[in-house]
Amino acid sequence: MQMLEGVVQNYDWGSPTVIPDLLGRPADGRPWAELWLGAHPSAPSMVGGDARPLDLLIAEDLSASLGSGVADEFGGLPFLLKVIAAAEPLSIQAHPNIQQAIAGFEAEESAGLPMDAPNRSFRDRNHKPELLCAITRFEALCGFREPASTLRLLGTIPTDALDPTRRLLAGPDGLRSLLEWTLALSVDDAGILVHDVVEACRRNPGGEWSTERQMVVDLDGRHPGDVGVITALLLNHVVLKPGDAIFLAAGCIHSYLRGAGVELMANSDNVLRGGLTTKHVDVPNLLEVVEAAPSVPRVQSPSHDSSTTRYESPVAEFSLTRLCIDEEATLDAGPAIVLCTEGCVDIGDQTLDRGSAVWVPATDGAVVVTGHGTVFRAGVGQAS
Repeated sequence: MQMLEGVVQNYDWGSPTVIPDLLGRPADGRPWAELWLGAHPSAPSMVGGDARPLDLLIAEDLSASLGSGVADEFGGLPFLLKVIAAAEPLSIQAHPNIQQAIAGFEAEESAGLPMDAPNRSFRDRNHKPELLCAITRFEALCGFREPASTLRLLGTIPTDALDPTRRLLAGPDGLRSLLEWTLALSVDDAGILVHDVVEACRRNPGGEWSTERQMVVDLDGRHPGDVGVITALLLNHVVLKPGDAIFLAAGCIHSYLRGAGVELMANSDNVLRGGLTTKHVDVPNLLEVVEAAPSVPRVQSPSHDSSTTRYESPVAEFSLTRLCIDEEATLDAGPAIVLCTEGCVDIGDQTLDRGSAVWVPATDGAVVVTGHGTVFRAGVGQAS
């Protein structure tokens, strides 16, 4: 195994302090939004003292790095581990399934869009289910709320401007019809609607649904007149405690509002955005991939009587385990990436302090971790 150096992404919604503090580096005034730990070709982690890209190291001997089964099935490391630190809300977004990703990627390739083009949505041929585990208190919008509940929320926002929204939501296929109508609004019409809704929320600050109304005011403060403010009203608001996790399937519309967490996903960077962003908004493709049906987010919480939490993930590409090490624990064989978020532990011949990570190839087998701290193990599938 070898030490792993991640790649920092300085997106504008990131915290200027959380990831630098985790890594023990000085803040530089920029927003440090994500730390990528993996082998995605656009930003592979560096391995060992000679700083070799992880994707190239794995490609030199797939079977040794991944094990023959994983190598045959995926042809590369199938997951991407991140630390995410959101000081401001991320875009309203969804991710494609594999068939949609392949079709979208090929269409953009045929159109001659450069891989780094700002208006490109599909940067690979992979789907992007993801699992988010909170390190701090973490707020998210996740999936559509039941329309009947949303209609009750809209009833506490006193403005006639929401009448079309109420009618569409109460009609046949209400969620999809409303989403299509909302995302088709002109910039001027969206700005008028958002302004009226925000002012109505300000006039009714307390009582039932006060958190959601305040969220609308806050979102407009960061993205004035953005139609994503209206879409946010349709989504489930979820608050995670440290150690809590949620799984998001492909097609699940969502936005992370604030907080720090460990995020594990299929090895993909495909994002379809629908608002609350200065980046490319791709309405047609978002409408193509989004699952316009109500859902109830399932929060997975760690057991109070166990030091090990294996989070459920119904996909073959990844599994996430959180371990609170007190003296000693044994980790399953790789391929795996192990990240320390608290304390200091020894794994094999490597020492991990807070913010450090290590690459564990399949040939290392099961490994023993000693010391005192919290580590996350990202591996392949539930049985890895």
